[in-house]
Amino acid sequence: HLEALKKLVDRYQPTLLSEHLSWSRLGTTVSNDLLPIPYTPESMNIFVNNIDQAQNYLGRQILIENPSSYLEFDDSVYNEADFLVEVTRRSGAGILLDVNNVFVSACNHGFDPQQYILTMPSSAVHEIHLAGHSIQNFGNNTIRIDDHGSKVSQEVWDLYRFSLSVLGNKPTLIEWDSNIPTWTDLFKQDKLADTILSDNEPQLLQEIHRQGSFF
Repeated sequence: HLEALKKLVDRYQPTLLSEHLSWSRLGTTVSNDLLPIPYTPESMNIFVNNIDQAQNYLGRQILIENPSSYLEFDDSVYNEADFLVEVTRRSGAGILLDVNNVFVSACNHGFDPQQYILTMPSSAVHEIHLAGHSIQNFGNNTIRIDDHGSKVSQEVWDLYRFSLSVLGNKPTLIEWDSNIPTWTDLFKQDKLADTILSDNEPQLLQEIHRQGSFF
């Protein structure tokens, strides 16, 4: 897998390279989904070792993206935000912050999405993802699904604004993989992200001037 990935990276020289905080393979069986992991010291050691192996072989830093999740493990001793930050600190990897995934997981599990964002070190976050999600009902339970098939929700736009106010402006990608819209609709989403980024620049410059440095 790494050999094939290195050939791809060497050919196209992407500015950023990322993978999710999840797993998808057991032996020769590969899942087409991003499976959740328990946030334990054992899984952290495995994850850090795998990142080290990948980064050393590829000869470059990779970013680790927070996944959307629909269940939690009783064995976890870290929350996801702390686990992600510690994994990247120990491995030297960066963070790809998916704001939609933060919101989806926060709604599904009942944690504070803003506190999650506040845990992220600005210097480690190199990219932000946005996307749409769906809401599904199962009996008396409601679950949000990260399906990349609709416009970014207002709640996610609000969380994006908050993220930029905390972390500073970051390169941002809107993911839309299913129910592909017209170019006009997609362009409107792109322009909205640009507007929010532009609106944050004066606030960011004021904070830099007040602090005397980047945060």
